[in-house]
Amino acid sequence: MKLLTAIIKPFKLDDVRDALAEVSVQGLTVTEVKGFGRQKGHTELYRGAEYVVDFLPKLKIEVALNDDMLEPAIEAINKAANTGKIGDGKIFVYSLEKVIRIRTGETDGDAL
Repeated sequence: MKLLTAIIKPFKLDDVRDALAEVSVQGLTVTEVKGFGRQKGHTELYRGAEYVVDFLPKLKIEVALNDDMLEPAIEAINKAANTGKIGDGKIFVYSLEKVIRIRTGETDGDAL
């Protein structure tokens, strides 16, 4: 089992959710986060004063998957979130040791 975490631009959420649904991913968690990478933020003009915005709004998507679903999910996110511009985001993959569904007590693959 794997935990796939993707950091994407906020306006790409619907595209990513639809792409994951097409490859039969059943559930995901979305968190609003802020951060920066190589783009190092940007400057904005507000009432005549210039401000540096270091942290840009992003979305963090987390999906727990069986190993056989990992590659289709990565491809779906990569294709749906790609704009070709800096700041498109990153995908991280972690191993999951154990998963337990609280309501039924099911574990591991059955809990997903």
